[in-house]
Amino acid sequence: MHPPLLEKNKRRNMWHSLLLLAAMLLLFMLLGRVLFGPGGGILLLFGMLLLIAFMPRASAWLTLRLYRAELLSPAQAPGLFHMVDTLRRRAGLEQMPMLFLVPSSTPNAFAMLHGDRTLIAVTDGLFRLLDRRQLVGVLAHEISHIRHGDLYVMQLADLLTRLTATLADIGWLTLLLWLPFSLLAGMSMPWFAVLLLLVAPVLSSLLQLALSRTREFDADLGAVELTGDAEGLAMALLRIEQGATPWWQWLLLPGRQRAAPSLLRTHPLVSERVQRLREVAQQQPQARRAWLADDEPFLQSPAIGAPRRWRGFGIWY
Repeated sequence: MHPPLLEKNKRRNMWHSLLLLAAMLLLFMLLGRVLFGPGGGILLLFGMLLLIAFMPRASAWLTLRLYRAELLSPAQAPGLFHMVDTLRRRAGLEQMPMLFLVPSSTPNAFAMLHGDRTLIAVTDGLFRLLDRRQLVGVLAHEISHIRHGDLYVMQLADLLTRLTATLADIGWLTLLLWLPFSLLAGMSMPWFAVLLLLVAPVLSSLLQLALSRTREFDADLGAVELTGDAEGLAMALLRIEQGATPWWQWLLLPGRQRAAPSLLRTHPLVSERVQRLREVAQQQPQARRAWLADDEPFLQSPAIGAPRRWRGFGIWY
């Protein structure tokens, strides 16, 4: 039985995500109507659906090569595979995600699409920073992204943003070609179209970022559903934030948040995520300590084959 606050937050996140996607779609169709007439928005919608149906599946190969990630086997990391497999079965996923190790000291984990498969990449810095309970929370967060279809949702949002920006570029080119003739003919400037061309790409990008933040909140709640341990994930987030911040900043500027405004973030502030998780934790029964049982496979950081590369004043990652 899930706490009422957990269910309430999940419903709120779902409606928030639907409204943001609908706003991006309406903006795209409005731009099509302005550029191509009354039927332009509908035609562009059908064109986008065809593009989604026939475009090739996203591949993580280039990203994995960039990060020098290594595919892990159960023999290399039995504890990690045991955790992910348990979470995968709890989430109702039929296919086990591929697991990769990234040679970086920055504590991080992320889920991606690789053709028809899903994968989870974990840095060795995350292994060294978190204990078992905290690592389970982070892995459950990534499994929740896969379970909720967030990889496909964000791919759709990215496509909408790119198509909106492309339409705006076409609109500006058309406007520049049309302007001399309109001046000679004494026609008035279509100020609404000009304003829409200015704000549409920026507004679509801001909506995409807001959608990403909402999906992060929902993945946190999904992780709590899988583990029953909101406090474990909250502690992991705090440790990751501390581990990702330079030591001199913690000494000279303790508690300082990153300078990026909230509207320009892909992830919500850690403090806000932790606050929401701890509100849910207050309504939860005791955490599932089975994750800390002695009979589980031993958890340790797998051996790193790819060397870290130094660039400038930090480790390249």
